[in-house]
Amino acid sequence: MDWIARNLDPLYIVPLSAVAMYVALLGATRMAGLRSFAKLSSFDFAMTVAIGSLIASVILSPDTSLLQGLLGIASVFALQTLVGTLRVHERGMRSVVDNRPILLMDQDRVYERHLREARVTKGDLLAQMRKANVHHRNEVRAVVMETTGDISVIHADPDAAVDLELLLEDVRRS
Repeated sequence: MDWIARNLDPLYIVPLSAVAMYVALLGATRMAGLRSFAKLSSFDFAMTVAIGSLIASVILSPDTSLLQGLLGIASVFALQTLVGTLRVHERGMRSVVDNRPILLMDQDRVYERHLREARVTKGDLLAQMRKANVHHRNEVRAVVMETTGDISVIHADPDAAVDLELLLEDVRRS
């Protein structure tokens, strides 16, 4: 690898590094499984950012070798696989890695304390309701800030049956 870096023009190294990192990313993703970039938790998001940063460093920085980048990707994917496996089998690990979803609004009641905890303004809440195409306040069944930081708006026609107990099973309500 170092021979290539010493003997090739830097303009050739960039695309070669990009191809190598792309192939490594494909291989690591195939080995680690579907959840690799699922963004199901804040940990997943951090992993995605770390991989992007690693790839950019290898492709654009002459100070980071291709071998270092490949080892970095392998390490991050190994950690993500380990933590993902522990999350499934160890309940305590879930509480360490994952945020718990929090109820921001229950029908027409807005939980101001939960908004403050989640650092969400009432304007943010209304924007998400508009984005979810809510037309009337009575359509809203619940608004939840998910573990990823996304906001879910559960809404339906006022006469429609909605199983809120199921949908809010793991959501913090108080």
